[in-house]
Amino acid sequence: MRRSIVTLLAVLVVVLGLGGAVLAVGGGGQSTVTRARLERSLPEVFANNYVRMTHLLGRHDVTPASLHAQAMCDKHGPDVADIGPGGDWTCLMSWTDPQVPMPPEGYGKFEVNVHANDCYTAGGPSKLVGFLTITDQRGNDVDNPVFEFDGCFDPSSSNATTGVLFPSLLSVTSPAVSPDASGRVNVQVTCGTGSDGCAGTVTAAADGTPLGTQSLAMKEEATDTVSFGTPLPSGASEVTLTFLISTGFGPPKPVTLPVS
Repeated sequence: MRRSIVTLLAVLVVVLGLGGAVLAVGGGGQSTVTRARLERSLPEVFANNYVRMTHLLGRHDVTPASLHAQAMCDKHGPDVADIGPGGDWTCLMSWTDPQVPMPPEGYGKFEVNVHANDCYTAGGPSKLVGFLTITDQRGNDVDNPVFEFDGCFDPSSSNATTGVLFPSLLSVTSPAVSPDASGRVNVQVTCGTGSDGCAGTVTAAADGTPLGTQSLAMKEEATDTVSFGTPLPSGASEVTLTFLISTGFGPPKPVTLPVS
């Protein structure tokens, strides 16, 4: 009986020890998956695949070096440590292709699923990398190497910070404005992945009539509702929003929303 109890206790110790190790790796504390390693690996793998794609299209005007690809990565927002595997990694990446200019914010957003074996699968924005298939120079439909691609990094490679930072993108997500019971306008905005969140002011006007100016201060990957104090004038057909951004990147031109 005593031997059985001792054996059972030994098994429990081993199980608990393994569970603790799994939790440590799963929680990211001991993981070799880090922001710095991903930021170094992703641009290199992307650049090689991007050049493959341009060759399929009959282009030979870019090389992996000429693309100057660089990335900033984040795991699940500002309140989570950037370490550990998971499907919640987001990387902002810029590169230089004379035929594919970057959007005004200067980067494309990639969704990255990173595995515990130090490999990952990444997918980028179709407006910059194209769709699942492309038509090659011979007229054949072929797989697009940069629509979605796999890569791996050396778990013993440098974990020093890369210093690559991109601004968060502030966007208006309301398709239209509807006055509330008191006639006031509320507009929903989001602040995307980036280095320091979004801050500044937004001024609203309805058919030229000022509705007020409100301050913005948002964490990255956050959503907020901006309310303006002056009621919407009767018969107003649209509301124009003008942003003055001090942190992050906002709409460079006024945004006009219809009144519904």
